[in-house]
Amino acid sequence: MLTVLLSSPRVAPGLLTWQAWASLREASRVLAGSAGHPQIQALTAAGVIPEIVEAPVDGALLAEYLSGVVVGAEGPVVWLAPAGENADSALLSGVTVPVRVLHGSHDLPGAHLLDAVAVMDRLRVSCPWDRQQTHASLVPYLLEEAYEAVETVETGDVAALRGELGDVLLQVLFHSRIASERGSAEGGFTIDDVADALAAKLIRRHPHVFGSVSVSSADDVSANWEEIKKAERAAASRDGLLSVLDGVPFGQPALSLAAQLQRRAERAGVPASLAGDGDCAAEEFGAELMRVVARARAVGIDPELELRAAARRFADRVREWDRSH
Repeated sequence: MLTVLLSSPRVAPGLLTWQAWASLREASRVLAGSAGHPQIQALTAAGVIPEIVEAPVDGALLAEYLSGVVVGAEGPVVWLAPAGENADSALLSGVTVPVRVLHGSHDLPGAHLLDAVAVMDRLRVSCPWDRQQTHASLVPYLLEEAYEAVETVETGDVAALRGELGDVLLQVLFHSRIASERGSAEGGFTIDDVADALAAKLIRRHPHVFGSVSVSSADDVSANWEEIKKAERAAASRDGLLSVLDGVPFGQPALSLAAQLQRRAERAGVPASLAGDGDCAAEEFGAELMRVVARARAVGIDPELELRAAARRFADRVREWDRSH
């Protein structure tokens, strides 16, 4: 019997399943193709001494080699596959003796983010372009990647969404990597700090999940959320003066900004008439747009998304016109 033992490179060596350790201790031979295999030191310390063999790298040739080893062995043989989660398909299809694949360790959800962090660290050190970037220089990409992700949702392209979300994640990793180069006294932080802050915020804002608060509807959740955010803004205020508009990002698209400002004002009881009229043609035009946003919100329409949809429909009509002329 040949056991192909797989192990995650993201899990500490030696943290293997009970089945993996049982197979290792029962084996007549434990083989590894490299002295640098991450499991060797842990296994040796536990009394399981792997043999370093000069095995072929090619999957088909390796299958032939291991099949011969098993035939000549006095008992089961374990092959320490290169660290990873998948076995070489050529190896498995070419083995002429009974074979099983045993996963000795599994990644936890999110473990592959460690790979992305490692890649970003290397790029920051080794790539001339990545070395030159700053928070400010990356802002256009942060916005661009977010909009590209939105576009895949609008078009229903779920397959493309995965890639676009990866591009958004890259921006988070990149900004965190840049920030990590500053000391804590200069406002530096790491990707772990970002993750910690996010987890703490989610727990704090979901007391009905992580605490003792009871809710009966999504509206209750939204109401609690607003109260919690209000308390957070109060705690973060430097002068103790609060505004219902605190925390609204003014860098967002104008229609989205107008809609969010109106939502905040409405929740605080601000009269709708404050949208006001303009004193000149330009101001009146802006006031009219504010009223359009208010009408859209009144019927449950997101003005930003609807304008984007209208723009997309217009683009389709223009392309159709192009084809016919």
